[in-house]
Amino acid sequence: MRRRFLTALAGSALLIAALLPGAASGASPKVDSGPKLFTKAGIYIVQMRELPAIAYDGKTAGYAATKPAKGHKIDPAAGAVVSYAGHLVSRHEAKIRAAGGKKVYDYTTSFNGFAARLTAAEANKLAKDKDVTSIVPDEVRTLDTSSTPAFLGLSDPGGLWSQLGGVGRAGEDIIIGDIDSGIWPEALSFSDRVGKNPLGTGLAYKKPVGWHGTCQTGEQWDKHDCNNKLIGARYYNASQGGNAGIDTDKPWEFNSPRDYNGHGTHTASTAGGNSGVQATGLAASFGKISGMAPRARIAMYKALWSTQDAATASGSTSDLMAAIDQAVEDGVDVINYSISGTSTNFLDPVEVSFLYAANAGIFVSESAGNSGPAASTVAHPGPWTTTVAAGTHNRTGEGSVTLGNGVTYQGASVANAVGPAPLIDSTAAGVNGANPTNLALCFSTGTNGGTPVLDPVKVAGKIVVCDRGVNGRTDKSLAVQEAGGVGMILLNTAANGIFADFHFVPTVHVDVPFRAAIKAYAATTGATATINKATIVFNAPAPFTAAFSSRGPLLAAGGDLLKPDVIAPGQDILAAVAPPGNHGQDFSLYSGTSMSAPHVAGVAALLMQLHPSWSPMAIKSALMTSATDVLDGPNTTPSVIFSQGAGHIKPNSAADPGLVYDSNINDWLAFLCGTTNGVTPATCAALAGAGYSFDPSDFNGASIAIGDLAGVQTIKRKVTNVGGAGATYTAQTTGLAGMNVVVSPSTINLAPGASATFTVTFTRTTATLGAYVGGQLTWNGGGHAVRSPMVIRPVALAAPAQVSGTGGPISYPVKFGYDGPFTATARGLIPAASATGSVSTDPDGTFNPVLGPETARFDVVVPAGTTYARFSLFNSSTTPATSDLDLYVYRGTTLVGVSGSGTSDEEVNLLNPTAATYTVWVHGFATANPSTFTLWNWVLGSAAVGNMTVTAPATATTGATGTINLAFSGLAPATKYLGSVVYGGSANLPNPTIVRVDTP
Repeated sequence: MRRRFLTALAGSALLIAALLPGAASGASPKVDSGPKLFTKAGIYIVQMRELPAIAYDGKTAGYAATKPAKGHKIDPAAGAVVSYAGHLVSRHEAKIRAAGGKKVYDYTTSFNGFAARLTAAEANKLAKDKDVTSIVPDEVRTLDTSSTPAFLGLSDPGGLWSQLGGVGRAGEDIIIGDIDSGIWPEALSFSDRVGKNPLGTGLAYKKPVGWHGTCQTGEQWDKHDCNNKLIGARYYNASQGGNAGIDTDKPWEFNSPRDYNGHGTHTASTAGGNSGVQATGLAASFGKISGMAPRARIAMYKALWSTQDAATASGSTSDLMAAIDQAVEDGVDVINYSISGTSTNFLDPVEVSFLYAANAGIFVSESAGNSGPAASTVAHPGPWTTTVAAGTHNRTGEGSVTLGNGVTYQGASVANAVGPAPLIDSTAAGVNGANPTNLALCFSTGTNGGTPVLDPVKVAGKIVVCDRGVNGRTDKSLAVQEAGGVGMILLNTAANGIFADFHFVPTVHVDVPFRAAIKAYAATTGATATINKATIVFNAPAPFTAAFSSRGPLLAAGGDLLKPDVIAPGQDILAAVAPPGNHGQDFSLYSGTSMSAPHVAGVAALLMQLHPSWSPMAIKSALMTSATDVLDGPNTTPSVIFSQGAGHIKPNSAADPGLVYDSNINDWLAFLCGTTNGVTPATCAALAGAGYSFDPSDFNGASIAIGDLAGVQTIKRKVTNVGGAGATYTAQTTGLAGMNVVVSPSTINLAPGASATFTVTFTRTTATLGAYVGGQLTWNGGGHAVRSPMVIRPVALAAPAQVSGTGGPISYPVKFGYDGPFTATARGLIPAASATGSVSTDPDGTFNPVLGPETARFDVVVPAGTTYARFSLFNSSTTPATSDLDLYVYRGTTLVGVSGSGTSDEEVNLLNPTAATYTVWVHGFATANPSTFTLWNWVLGSAAVGNMTVTAPATATTGATGTINLAFSGLAPATKYLGSVVYGGSANLPNPTIVRVDTP
């Protein structure tokens, strides 16, 4: 398969090189390097200045260019590639020799750098090296269909499968690389043998052109476990101690590409599994399943390692980076990445690797995250990838439970009928001494290292009420079965989705509105219940956004980029799994954005096959502009747009989108110039000279987002006609109440392959300041409706949320959205108060606000008149710095803030908090038994202290920009200060800009 590689600025090779970061030879955009001073030993990812092989342009003396020619993949065996990669590795080794440390991985293809075990001193020495762009500590990342091909229209007459020659050709020669938890090679979804191939076409799989990968042997895996369908498999565990470390820490796992958890098998089966595979076991009644691109080839890169109960799997950034780098080198066409990631950092190492992968013509599909329905939870912000939310589809299991009082409650279920039988709440069915939290959650044997909590004497023959949360939903029904129960009612504890899982006893999953009534009845004497036989339907209203699906506004770029990009099926998805982590089953229903991302990866493979000259961004645009709406509400409602992005994918329409919004590495670098400090000034200057805009709202994507429209703003876009005929398109806008929208020109006439630039000017009229408005821009013409979502937030003043420094002057711009007087005044600065403590690891990982070895409590008085309170932990003030501590803040018994990342960098902020004594809890999630820490807090009032001077324009003019200048005096050394700049002169001004100053 030949694929199109993105081009940079056309017409000038010299200018292309100049637009890449660094000196004449070019260099990589740097990742966010985090703290300037490292304080802990551990694994670090070190990015070097020179370009990776996939982008190297030949500017280093003695080394020929290795960037593939247009339409070709990189060949890792080519002499120039071997030579240049060797050069990069030798440079890595030289840095290790000079600084010390032990190398874990080299990255040379999609990222130039290495992972190494370093002391704090070694990391700090490398950070000062002129050839090192940045250093970031290793992080832990976690894993974030029988009817979906028909639901998506792939199998329709004239659908995308038909356009590619039928199901027996759909995806032919396209290679999908899956970064995940491994794969179960015996699954028929990955068979390549005629007669045993469920495809039934008689067409044997052949090795695709441009494949350079291998089948890595290991525990219960040899080269014969790969074939001409599953063409490659590798595994990565160096940051976990290698095979010996896995043997010690995870002896149940396979030191090989073999999947224990089931997640990787499920995503691979969904994206590119064979067609016509008969489900078995509990799933047998669902019939046959198919992947989206059934003739695609699969390459698995295992970098996620499972817990013993298979409730989750996780991996380190350094292992994941090695997997991505190898996948690009091996020659994959599409990457599926159903793994958690950053919500704020465009230059996270994974995102940088994907930038170069996309530039090499590789389509990357990433999961949006499972932290919904809360706003601003979407992950993977890079505009060069496709971020996918999760929706429902039209197949569902509808069930119900009828209580002994005659009331029936509806829920999700695939259960056979059981009952009437005695009903008991799990909280009344525990063994002596059972942990009350674990009892409510119905923990099973071994779940999260726990022991059975349900008493067989109390449970035998009964239907049990269990709460959702913490342990797996099916683990709860396993606990009921182990205790002799005959059924389960699973209750949500908060508004969320309900799921028709394959349970061990007949189960109905009921949402939170019915919770209180069911629990109250279960507590009555002689309570009984009947779980009614479920019905599998294929006409359920769909799609809706799954409640768990993460959504915007995006935290990165200040709301000037819309994520997620699209939505795809992600709830109750049936696919192949690995039996060890799925109680012996070969198929199971999984839910998550992990399930929606491989739908898009598989559909992208089909589009790549149909249109081999399209770039990944053209494919992304086609998926976005042809999408349809979820059923959550009008497509002009901001919350709907933030949940669905451009909408639910419609593959058959994406095959012929009419117009596309394309972009390349220069567009991405210009975007980074406007959002990060990760691109060199020389590169940004060259881009500016070439006419590129640094306003992230001007990025040439198939959506429009402005997070801080101050009065009026004009954005620019460029579209290309990818249709087979010339056409005239006319612009139409809907929504955006209270805004005046002008598209210029409003009509464009494009020959095949031609492009046109247009602008959209947004002027606020009556729209509420500080609140988003939503709408759609559609270009109609040539039989196409090319639709882009728009989300705009008008503001009286556009100002940064926080600025930081070390005691020197700080200047920052603001933009006005009104006419009139303007003031900017200081609050603070105030030094932090601090307190120290120590905590040990909580055995079950569940926080309870009770004092014990795993918790530390601090009371902080927040007086009347407080404008801002902040509570912080830092890795740098935690020993060891590798500890994972979490922060919980209560006002009385009300939880008002929580911060629980995978490190000890935690922060809770309270704006204009109620006067009270607040209780701050530090919880030991993973410690050195114990770990010591310092808790920092600031309680900021409204007064200026005299150590910060603010100067600002006295008058605001709509659309004009002003500069705020801050100067400091009398600050003590080695002190953490906090203050703010408060704005006046008009109503609806933004919250004060927080000022953080850490003096050296």
